[in-house]
Amino acid sequence: MLKLTDVAVAYGSFTAIKHVNIEVSKGEIVVLLGANGAGKSTTFRSISGISKLSQGEIHFQGIPIGGRAPDKNVREGIVQCAEGRKLFPQMTVQENLRMGAYIHRKNKAEIRGLLEYVYHLFPILKEKHQDEAGSLSGGQQQMLAIGRALMSKPKLLMLDEPSVGLAPLIVEQMFQVIEEINREGITILLAEQNANAALRIADKGYVYENGEIVVQGTARQLLANDEVKKAYIGA
Repeated sequence: MLKLTDVAVAYGSFTAIKHVNIEVSKGEIVVLLGANGAGKSTTFRSISGISKLSQGEIHFQGIPIGGRAPDKNVREGIVQCAEGRKLFPQMTVQENLRMGAYIHRKNKAEIRGLLEYVYHLFPILKEKHQDEAGSLSGGQQQMLAIGRALMSKPKLLMLDEPSVGLAPLIVEQMFQVIEEINREGITILLAEQNANAALRIADKGYVYENGEIVVQGTARQLLANDEVKKAYIGA
């Protein structure tokens, strides 16, 4: 479904990522691991079309997308849920969700169906649908951010650090929902620092350091890798 070949992105004289090669097959959960600043978010922005490639190629469903406009990528099914949620805090929960369905705004029946789907995944959002997004707890805001991304009907859903700042019980619930979304046919690319939780639901993963992929393998291989355990799992 997605293939990055020798991708590099630079911001001025600073090279954020280099020689990045990633493959994501349809139906997989693939995790990008690494510390803050390692290059995970830049990789997401390059796939979304927000960051311009310095070199390399990105293909989605066999079609080159390097340099394609972000809105075109969303229409084709590439949807990013940004780190930090990036909600509209003074808008209601439902207004935020409807913003996620902007590309489908002329199809009112489809929007109703998408709202029902999101409210099924996150019942608390239905309960608070008229509340301002800024009044929600951190966990509820993350649910809303994921729900808004789902309103775009993604084929590939990119989740950037969805567990940051959340209580352990909420993190567990979040990963259960990610698994459910994947079971319903949506391919997931997940950037995470919580390696233990992410690898337990992933098919495979890539480990970033200083803008480069230094280790890759199946989730089972990475969970058993001593260097990965020492650096990211605390074992």
